[in-house]
Amino acid sequence: MTRFRKRALLALASGAVFEGYSLGAKGESRGEVVFNTAMTGYQEILTDPSYKGQIVTMTYPLIGNYGVNSEDVESRRPFVEGLVVRESSRVPSSWRAQKSLNDYLEENNIVGIQGIDTRELTMHLREKGSQMGIISTVNLKAKDLVEKARSLPPLEGRDLVKDVTCQEPYEWVYGTWTLEKGYQSSPSREASLHVVAYDFGIKFNILRIFTQLGCRVTVVPAQTPAEDVLAMKPQGVFLSNGPGDPAPVDYAIENAKKLLCRVPLFGICLGHQILGLALGGKTYKLKFGHHGANHPVKDISTGKVEITSQNHGFVVDIDSLGDQVEVTHLNLNDHTVEGLRHRESHLFSIQYHPEASPGPHDAVYLFRRFVNTMRREATCLKGSKNL
Repeated sequence: MTRFRKRALLALASGAVFEGYSLGAKGESRGEVVFNTAMTGYQEILTDPSYKGQIVTMTYPLIGNYGVNSEDVESRRPFVEGLVVRESSRVPSSWRAQKSLNDYLEENNIVGIQGIDTRELTMHLREKGSQMGIISTVNLKAKDLVEKARSLPPLEGRDLVKDVTCQEPYEWVYGTWTLEKGYQSSPSREASLHVVAYDFGIKFNILRIFTQLGCRVTVVPAQTPAEDVLAMKPQGVFLSNGPGDPAPVDYAIENAKKLLCRVPLFGICLGHQILGLALGGKTYKLKFGHHGANHPVKDISTGKVEITSQNHGFVVDIDSLGDQVEVTHLNLNDHTVEGLRHRESHLFSIQYHPEASPGPHDAVYLFRRFVNTMRREATCLKGSKNL
């Protein structure tokens, strides 16, 4: 019982300090403090590499109630810097649970805090913007921690992709999860299309969906030259999600430029921003970002509204795009860009997460759209060679 009651402090660069109790590992965690409005999916959030460099505050008051298992992970390990919750469930209740949230955080050396007023913290972040902050269980001097938080480098201008990408190329072979079989260990159909996926911090569920749709998937490190990717003769190239500011990831932007008009391209989240920069656009940082599973996005072509999962602090500047680029989706909360399409080449991208696990799944059709584009292009290329 005593491990749940060890004091902890969360100090922000704004000067705000919140006192609570330790959650997970003991020590200090540092990063940009953001809030996430999802009610479930905390394990997916913890293992989403896009949260590298960030401390996540869950706005839902009870977290950890269904525990943690080995299947609902989105990467090889947790990448979040720290976790802030109102109350962490001490006794998980789920037939799939293998351990508690506290034990999982402790095993992965993630320092968290519980027992604070997360509503007050969220209101503070909405008013002041996302803040650099520190969670500590070892230094409980508020003034010291605030000064440390103020000295932390911001996310702007930092390349965090290099900290999360894979080191070597690999083939992905797992399909989507089912209650009866778990994750299928082979594609659901013969893999007739080859997708090369750049790993800027890729989520496993993206790869699962491609495999389930009949694709052979090769994942490559973020710095892989475009020439090496084209030499693999893919029918399409995917640019993944990832953490932080896209602007300093200059190698990815240059590779994307070389791939334009050479092969169908699809980007999600950071991959979307990198494509926007490759097309001559600019990006900027939002005040407190979009993090959660309930953001409304409008598909401009159909007028339909999708409920989406989001996790980003930067967006493409709508006014920086040239005439060849069309905005396809808009965020209905603040009217920022959520989707792009090139008018002449086979390229489109989405700011939100259509692959979201555990959901929502309103936008999973975008994967089918990309697969259909690859299939049409492959058929046309085959036909031209037979002439």
